[in-house]
Amino acid sequence: MEQIYLSGISKSFYISKRPEGRFSALRGAFRRVREEVKALDGVGFSINRGELVGYIGPNGAGKSTTVKVMSGILTPDAGECIINGRVPWRERVAHVAEIGVVFGQRSQLWWDLPVTDSFAVLKDIYDIKKGDYEKRLKDLTEALDIGAILKTPVRQLSLGLRMRCEIAASLLHSPKILFLDEPTIGLDSPSKLALREFLKNENELNGVTMILTTHDMDDINALTNRVMVIGKGKILFDGGMDKLIDRYSAAEGENIDVIIASMYREMRL
Repeated sequence: MEQIYLSGISKSFYISKRPEGRFSALRGAFRRVREEVKALDGVGFSINRGELVGYIGPNGAGKSTTVKVMSGILTPDAGECIINGRVPWRERVAHVAEIGVVFGQRSQLWWDLPVTDSFAVLKDIYDIKKGDYEKRLKDLTEALDIGAILKTPVRQLSLGLRMRCEIAASLLHSPKILFLDEPTIGLDSPSKLALREFLKNENELNGVTMILTTHDMDDINALTNRVMVIGKGKILFDGGMDKLIDRYSAAEGENIDVIIASMYREMRL
């Protein structure tokens, strides 16, 4: 069943540029040239309930912008986006109650509070019933092995432990969809492996639909069967990982990072 639908999504940002040449700083104080940067240019795709999809592309390709549109943070300039039967930016309150978002470089936990206090705040924000909250917290604490650090202030946690807590925080309200934007950035190998195993189980056992954006191709290879490639704001590839490897691999058994680099070169990204 189609759960996420995007069609013709476009989003531009404008940056101010200082005039070039002599006295540019002085002239720039009175006149700035605005330049349009197209982050998304007619993006469209659909994702069914329970899918775990990899969303990849070089820096500046439009991955994070797409996630922000789907999560209701950004309003696109044009196009249609329907998620769980709603338009994200028009019905934000109802929409965010059914999604979870993890940004690898931004925290949703309160830096100076113990982890359990942050979870309690999120319980109130999402209006989770006490019984449901306690059961879900117990399940997540055991699955992510974070019981020993619940009383620790977030600022004292290692990056790997903090990311486990971020994942738990995003799943406390049992969302139907989880957006993961660089969730394993900076993690060591044991932390990555543990996080991958948890996400795979959450997807398979609880049917949580997941969209994973990352530069770590091992994450994509380990977790997803379907891959979407975005470049210069456009969807350039949408299919199985096996098809992507067959198309861009120069030799059997070639490293996945080499294959992706070859694809980027061919697509001139």
